[in-house]
Amino acid sequence: MVLRRAAVLACALLLVAQVAESQSRRSRGARLRNAYRDSVAAESLRAVRDSIVRAAERSSKSAWDDTLRAVRAQIMSRARSRQSTDSDSTRFTQVARNRRPGDLTATAEFTEPAAESSVTPLRSRSAASQRTRALAAKDRDLRIVISIDDRELWVVLRTDTLLTASVAVSMDESMTYAGRTWRFETPSGLRRVLGKKGDPVWIPPDWHYAEVAQRHSLKLAPLKAGRTPLSDGNWLEVRDSVIGLVDKYDKEYEALPLDEEIVFDGTLFIPPMGTLNRRIEGELGLHALDLGSGYLLHGTPYKASIGTAVTHGCIRLHDEDIEWLYDMIPVGAKVYIY
Repeated sequence: MVLRRAAVLACALLLVAQVAESQSRRSRGARLRNAYRDSVAAESLRAVRDSIVRAAERSSKSAWDDTLRAVRAQIMSRARSRQSTDSDSTRFTQVARNRRPGDLTATAEFTEPAAESSVTPLRSRSAASQRTRALAAKDRDLRIVISIDDRELWVVLRTDTLLTASVAVSMDESMTYAGRTWRFETPSGLRRVLGKKGDPVWIPPDWHYAEVAQRHSLKLAPLKAGRTPLSDGNWLEVRDSVIGLVDKYDKEYEALPLDEEIVFDGTLFIPPMGTLNRRIEGELGLHALDLGSGYLLHGTPYKASIGTAVTHGCIRLHDEDIEWLYDMIPVGAKVYIY
């Protein structure tokens, strides 16, 4: 009797899964989601099968009822967790406007997790990489795994791979200019997805302006929030979050273009944080996942860079791959980088 009921239940679950699958495959985005949903459905059916076998072995009606309740609760919990992915609350620092490409690392208003943010910031990280890779292999939760050397990203649930994507990784180089040094690398270790953002906008770090100044043999200086005098007697001034040039005679203020670097007297001035002149749209593609400390998984307008080591620390993906991550990966998911 128990086995007959088990067979009927298994057939019903399989039929429901097949109907849901056929109805969902109507668009490319739906097809991407199916990989994740099918994996969860298959995992749920395997759980049902194993539970049925254990209940049949016990031949107890109370055990059978307990098994059904546990399996239903497990499936409903997974369904709720998938639905909550679309309502994850995120808060990015708002930054905007077009400019020539800088790169990746963005400032974001996220709170760092209290635990599980073990990161080793050196590329000569063989031991740390091996530990991270071993931890990723032992994990059974939904997780992102990134190999810097292979320039590949995988999304894995238990032992099933749901997504494989090529990525661009850090250049693993240093730059020194104007008395400052920056290191451009993707640190290995365990991180978590702290937040997600559609249409992210980039706030360039100081190294972006240092790169431009070095390329054009310019001096580099931070622009102060008040007046910054120039050699001709005019001055630069911030009004309503926009940097402008004020004429020394009539005191007339003229806002500077937001999509151009600010260069006067052979010096490139770094705009203050919070000004519209320090906002660049489009550099991060259509979606971004924040990993903390300025590191992101994000899209890019530079498609040819995918599969290369050219970034300043973040991980670039093709639009369809970062969209899949944005849709399917919940805030709080682990990210293993080695």
